[in-house]
Amino acid sequence: AFCKGRIVRVPKGPLIRVVGTEVAIPCSVSDYDGPSEQNFDWEFSRETDFVRIVSTWDSTFTSEEYQKRVGRGDIKLRRSSNDAVELVIRNIQPADQGRYKCSTPSTDATVQGNYDAEVQVKVISDGLSVSGSKTRSSTSLRLSEGDSFKLRCSATTTSPEHTHLHVTWQVRSGSSWRDVLSLTHEGKFQPGPGYEERYRSGDIRLDTGANDTYRLSVSQASSADGGDYRCLVSEWVRGADGSWQKIQEKNVEIATVSIQRTDVVISTSNVSVTERDSLDLTCNITTDRSGIFQAEVMWYFSASPDDSLSDAQLLLSMDRDSVVSDSTLISLSHVDRNSYRLLVRDVDVEDSGYYFCEAAIWVPLHNGSWHKVVERTSAPVSVVVTALEPDYDVFLNASKTPKFSDDPTELSCRITNVQDTEANIRFTVSWYYKQHLPSDDVVTEELLASMDADWTLLLGDRGRERIQNGEIIFSKKSADTFSLRIQWTSESDRGDYFCVISAWSRHRNNSWVKSKDVTSATVNIFWATQDYTLTVEAVKLKPFFVAGHTFEMTCKVSSKNIKTPRYSVLITAEKPLTDQSNPNGTTRIISLSQDSVVRLEDWTDQTRVDGVVLEKVQENEFRYRMYQTQISDAGLYRCVVTAWSPGGGGMWREAVNGLSNPIQIDFQTSGPVFNVSVHSDSPTIYQGEVADLLCIVTTEGMPLEPDDMSFDVSWFAVRSFALDREPILLASLDRRGIVTQSRRNGSSDLSLERISPLEFRLRVHGCEDHDFGNHYCVVTPWVRSATGVWQREPDIKAKPIFLSVKMDVLNAFKYPLLIGIGLATVIGLLSCLIGYCSSRWCCKKEVQETRRERRRLMSMEMD
Repeated sequence: AFCKGRIVRVPKGPLIRVVGTEVAIPCSVSDYDGPSEQNFDWEFSRETDFVRIVSTWDSTFTSEEYQKRVGRGDIKLRRSSNDAVELVIRNIQPADQGRYKCSTPSTDATVQGNYDAEVQVKVISDGLSVSGSKTRSSTSLRLSEGDSFKLRCSATTTSPEHTHLHVTWQVRSGSSWRDVLSLTHEGKFQPGPGYEERYRSGDIRLDTGANDTYRLSVSQASSADGGDYRCLVSEWVRGADGSWQKIQEKNVEIATVSIQRTDVVISTSNVSVTERDSLDLTCNITTDRSGIFQAEVMWYFSASPDDSLSDAQLLLSMDRDSVVSDSTLISLSHVDRNSYRLLVRDVDVEDSGYYFCEAAIWVPLHNGSWHKVVERTSAPVSVVVTALEPDYDVFLNASKTPKFSDDPTELSCRITNVQDTEANIRFTVSWYYKQHLPSDDVVTEELLASMDADWTLLLGDRGRERIQNGEIIFSKKSADTFSLRIQWTSESDRGDYFCVISAWSRHRNNSWVKSKDVTSATVNIFWATQDYTLTVEAVKLKPFFVAGHTFEMTCKVSSKNIKTPRYSVLITAEKPLTDQSNPNGTTRIISLSQDSVVRLEDWTDQTRVDGVVLEKVQENEFRYRMYQTQISDAGLYRCVVTAWSPGGGGMWREAVNGLSNPIQIDFQTSGPVFNVSVHSDSPTIYQGEVADLLCIVTTEGMPLEPDDMSFDVSWFAVRSFALDREPILLASLDRRGIVTQSRRNGSSDLSLERISPLEFRLRVHGCEDHDFGNHYCVVTPWVRSATGVWQREPDIKAKPIFLSVKMDVLNAFKYPLLIGIGLATVIGLLSCLIGYCSSRWCCKKEVQETRRERRRLMSMEMD
């Protein structure tokens, strides 16, 4: 295992070869130094001395007795790689029996290993004989598809060595031979490529008989089994290393087999027949079978030529006893020995498709039973059935056309010049609409409705809701007239209309199939219209008034090109907002519908629910009143008017909208000016303490008595250092002294009170962490006018103040530290007590020891 050196190898002998065959003796070298391509010398010895045969590098190496054979090429070297060659001897003879030595010249730096190797070659006589039938060396067989045949060959050997035979049956249908079935030298049956399934089913067998006979049996022969058959026999011997070696091979051609293919064809190709005629097809079986056989025929129909038998429809069948399956309109007859006729009477359009027949041939067996030998399917035949189309025309006219919107429209679609129609023809209609555009844009038609063969109405996507509501009506007035009626025509209905009359034919199964469509000319529905106009004028009835008085304005409406209009009115107000950065907003106050129904829109002042009134003075005049006006009512007031015209089904249709000029409410007062501020003596507090926040109102200008002033105060908090979150309502105090608090999640509590006519205090009891943030108040002043009416002033927002809540670390940790120290002390003392008691009473043990004297030497027993 630890050594390395050159190794020259030849096969393990002896090598047994047959006289007259070609012999190739391999030789290889490994584990060598030097160039990759090695040279080889071959020598031969019959007894003791070696004679030089041939060399790869020295042309003068060959001895005189081998020069002629080497020159003719009967003996040569064939290199297979850089480190391996083969000694090839053609037509080996008994004189070539002996020892062959393969040598390699040294190219190594040091001499290690072996540089030559010998092998014994034994030459035996040829004892293999292969022959076919004893009567004829070659025969020809003509068979029909589905028949069986047997072929025989015999192979023997008289070799003095223990050899085995390998028998292979081969067939040649072209230029190459392919294996059918083999009996190997190891006694195993081996089917050739493509014959595995037939071998397992028993259709192909190889039997051995007397006199070394090998018989090939083929059942259910097909056209692929035709060709030249030969028997190929090879002789094998087991070598010294246990491997099998083929020493020779012979073959003999046995027979030529021709298989007559059985085909099934339909006599005609493509067929075209007219509806109500008969379809005649013939299925022919082409076979030269002369014996007794019976055919089984089945006719199929398919809509596609690519469908398989499982997808096709079985029309009719005839078994091998000539029994035909039952059918009313289809018949199958046996014309002659190999022809079968299919007749389909009274065909219709549904019979168009592909027809093909399937035939199976049955032959009798010796026991009286029948055996299916072949089965074929014909190519499909295309059959086109031409429908009998009726001849008729379609005329469309408008019996009623609209002059303006909401007028009715009626169209009549009539069938004319009907010819060559049968009693089993019926007509249906489909209605279409195309939008009329003045430009050249392509507009696709839209389906309004259509009828099927049972006159069931099928609705399209356009106008589906109007059709279901009865605004569009489809009817059949007579056998040849269909109508379309639009009860109330709108502008969206203007366009082109046309109808399509469909003819339906009744088939054998009482089903209806559409046979023809005829389209009418288009009819245009159009009327001239003028644009709607609407003018609204607002008038302020009282030019001057003060807060607390009644505001009154009227809206006068005039319109053109609107048929019997009615008006709905909406009063809006544009008030300046407190935040000047935002644009003015519009508030919807009160509305009056076209049916005179009054509705409060965004008027949310519960104390003044009845403070606004909108009424209809005349057909085109409306009056708006606002009682006990407030300072907050200042702004621009408008009338938004919508004109409605009567639509279909008693419904109102919106025609046009109009907006009036603005009427301004502006109060010129010299009352006091209010300012609000927030103050706190201690904006920074500790948890659990009380936070006091004051909302202070100051006045400037005209002084007022405390009884003539009242305030609504609301406190808000923003839980952030910056004002970037939504404010949270904390509590509110209205002018009647009612306090309202919002729901809180923490344990802190709030109180809101009025401590002076112009000061309001908010207290946060038991402050927590979440009570921090920016706090501010919003004040709504109320002032009593000279007439005794309370006027609401605009809201005033104070500048926020930040409230911070800190934690008292000493108070927070005082009690936990005392409790912890006390518990640690108690547990330590208890642990010491338990340890002392355990060592004193529980773990005490007395040990009795014998007193010994200290000596320098001790006896061995004491060791």
